[in-house]
Amino acid sequence: MKQTYTAVIKQDAGWWLGWIEEVPGVNCQEDSRAALLQSLRETLLEAIAFNRNDALVAAGKGFEELSIAI
Repeated sequence: MKQTYTAVIKQDAGWWLGWIEEVPGVNCQEDSRAALLQSLRETLLEAIAFNRNDALVAAGKGFEELSIAI
């Protein structure tokens, strides 16, 4: 299943700024729109991997993983 996220982007004083709506803390700044979108993708992937690892460590032993569709 491929997940889709929403990027909010704008140009301000020559810089491109962007945030991912659904994931707090995923925001970037670049000098071009294309570079911003790539940075947002990479930062989002890193945040998801970090959050996944953090959840597994917090769960300890004997946990169950389930997919939840919304």
